[in-house]
Amino acid sequence: MHVETPAYRLTQDQVNAYHHTGFTVARGLFSAAEAADCAKHFDALAETGEPIEGHWAPQPGTDPLARYPRMFHPHLFDAGSKQRLLDPRVKSVLTQLMADEPIAVQSMYYFKPPGARGQAFHQDNYFLKIKPQSCLAAWLAIDPSTPENGGLQLCPGTQDMEVVCPDSSDPAESFTKERVQPPEGHEPVKLSLAPGDVLLFNGSVVHGSGANRTSSQWRRSFISHYMPASATHVGRWYAPAMMDFDGRPVARASNEDGGPCGSLPGDPESGLH
Repeated sequence: MHVETPAYRLTQDQVNAYHHTGFTVARGLFSAAEAADCAKHFDALAETGEPIEGHWAPQPGTDPLARYPRMFHPHLFDAGSKQRLLDPRVKSVLTQLMADEPIAVQSMYYFKPPGARGQAFHQDNYFLKIKPQSCLAAWLAIDPSTPENGGLQLCPGTQDMEVVCPDSSDPAESFTKERVQPPEGHEPVKLSLAPGDVLLFNGSVVHGSGANRTSSQWRRSFISHYMPASATHVGRWYAPAMMDFDGRPVARASNEDGGPCGSLPGDPESGLH
C-alpha cells in the first residue's frame, strides 16, 4: 500500500528568517537514512570513473575535484534524482516561501572529497538568469556539512541585492572563476547542517564555501534550483531540464540579458556551487 509522505510545514519563524535574511533551514526535511541512500547511490555511479555524457566528466590528476567533479542535471537520467528534485516535502516548503507554484530548473550533485577546493562567493541568479523574480536553491546535506569540511557560508540580508558583475577568484582556493565581494555590513555566516537538512536560499544571496580541510570527511550534497511559475525567462542552458512537480516539461523564454556583465555563455563550466 502506498503511504503518502506528510507535507513539511515551515514555522512562521523560519518563513520570517527567509524573508529577512534570504535563507532558512528545514531541519530533517529528509531523513538521515534517505541521505545515506543518496550517498550510496551516487558513490556507485562514480565508482567506475566512467563519464556520463552531458552530466559528469571525471578527469585524471591529483586534484580531488578532477576525479569527483560536480554532476549536472542527474534528474534527466536518474529516477531517484528526479524523485528527490520533485519531492512533495520540497514543494511544500517552496510554496510557503514563494507564495507561488514552484518550477524545477536544475539539479546537481557535489561530492566534495577531503582536500577539495571551495567555491568563491557568488550569486546563483547570475547563472540561472531567472526574471523578473529570482531562483531559489534547496541545498540538501548528504553528509554533515561544517566549516571544517567546506560547508556553505551566506551573507544575510543580501537577498535584495541586484545581481552584480563578479571579479576573478583565487584558483588556489576556488574551483570556479567568479567571485563577488561580500558587501560591507553583511558578514558571512558559517552554517552547520546534519544529513537530511535542507538549506533554502534566494538566488541573489551572496554565498560560497571554503575548502574541505579535513583528512577523511566528505561533504556531499544534492542541490536543486527552482523558480516561481510566474517567472517568464531563464538562462538558455537550463531550459531543457525544467519541469513542474508532476514531471511535465516546462518552457520559458530564454533570457539573453547578461546583466551588468554582458552576455554569459551559461555553460556548466561556469556553473554553481
